[in-house]
Amino acid sequence: MHDYSNVAVPGGNGGTPSTLPISSAARVTFTPEELVRHMSARLDRLPASRPVWLLIGALALGGWFEIYDMFLTAYIGPGLVKAGIFTKTTASLFDLGGLGAFVAALFLGLFIGTIGVAFIADRFGRRKVFVGALLCYTFAAVMMSVQHDPVWIVFWRMMAGIGVGAELVTIDAYVSEFVPASIRGRAFAFVQAIQYTSIPTIAFLSWQLVPIAPFGHDGWRWVVWIGCSGAVFVWLIRLGLPESPRWLIQQGRAAEAETIIARLERRIEQATGRALPPPSSLSDTANVAAARVATPSASEDGPWSQRYRNRTVMLLVFNFFQSIGYYGFASWVPTLLAEKGVAFTHSLLYSFIIAIASPLGPLVAMLFADRLERKWLIAGSAATLAILGVIFAQQRDPAILVAMGLLMTLAGNCMTFSYRTYQAELFPTRMRARAIGLVYSASRVSAMLSGFLIGFSLRHTGVAGVFALIAGSMFVVVLTIGFFGPRSRGLSLEQVSA
Repeated sequence: MHDYSNVAVPGGNGGTPSTLPISSAARVTFTPEELVRHMSARLDRLPASRPVWLLIGALALGGWFEIYDMFLTAYIGPGLVKAGIFTKTTASLFDLGGLGAFVAALFLGLFIGTIGVAFIADRFGRRKVFVGALLCYTFAAVMMSVQHDPVWIVFWRMMAGIGVGAELVTIDAYVSEFVPASIRGRAFAFVQAIQYTSIPTIAFLSWQLVPIAPFGHDGWRWVVWIGCSGAVFVWLIRLGLPESPRWLIQQGRAAEAETIIARLERRIEQATGRALPPPSSLSDTANVAAARVATPSASEDGPWSQRYRNRTVMLLVFNFFQSIGYYGFASWVPTLLAEKGVAFTHSLLYSFIIAIASPLGPLVAMLFADRLERKWLIAGSAATLAILGVIFAQQRDPAILVAMGLLMTLAGNCMTFSYRTYQAELFPTRMRARAIGLVYSASRVSAMLSGFLIGFSLRHTGVAGVFALIAGSMFVVVLTIGFFGPRSRGLSLEQVSA
């Protein structure tokens, strides 16, 4: 194995190389561009070993309660209606007394969190935002759970969404920058599998608690409180996570990046009992071109620059329509089942059964996540969602409804982890969180509007109208990604950015 214990690194401004004396071994000197290539190559040649998966698992566990909160809407919604706080449908499009307002409040908060807060992860680091965002969510969720006025519930729901929005963007940037290119698809699938165990958890808790009022408090409040209590323990786990080496290099803190990478390399060698292979050559043409993107000209810096504008527009359109289709079903499962004639308690039971597929889908997808091109996974999943949605709308038999719901959940989750991987790959480290936040923001706007649109459509056109809206949105997704999405499978982050 090559000796990386003594590496010359650029100064804090990324200029002239300086020497980092770590040991008495022979020194290796890199220019700033060479250092980016060197560190990237070291990360990308790491094998899929236990230390790598433990790190990915810790990052995934950090987002467990954010996913719990995102899907809270679907499962406590019937309880809020049952308690008389919200109405199931709305007489006007923007009625704050309707359940659609509760759905929209989360996505308004997510919009603010993704576009207005997530950029700080590019400025202050992934780890700080990763640790701090959970505190925002927990406080806001507790405040929401003690309210009785629908306006205040909507307000605190929005505030919780701000924390969730900043967190989810940061996790995607964090994961993409740590994992090797060869397992990036599997890593995101694994992250989602862990995070999405929160969905059957919340579905089970809602099934048991929402219809009753333990100790005189509405069951939906207990579902929120349980999530908040667990979030405190996860916050403690997060404190031990390292900063992203790629982000540190961008900040001119190469010595810290070297320490983190070297520590991970030692753990992998101890776990596997084998020396790691040397990284790819610094003279590799593709890597040279990729490294130049790490030191851009002013005209290339930002999601709206000439180099990245087409990708930004493509992902904005994609995100706007995918969230209508995905959250239009996921956030309204119990309500849609009830509208199909399924009893209230049975709709929660069926929703729990459907939710079991949430973590199973990404686990199954790990078998092919890095074998197929990312863009075609996204487009194929969207097409499947559209077809299944049309079939779902025509059924009344509970068994068929549950079967269609399970298949829609599998397809939706395959699309979700694939596009989370994809949009994190398409932008360079210096702007990754900012760009993800920008393109994600479109999905927050459309999901916010979908709460009102679906509530309004459900009242005036029924379940068939809701799924026509979902199918049309998925058709736009297929066209957008299929025609305009670049390929990314197997490429390093720097190569995809270039």
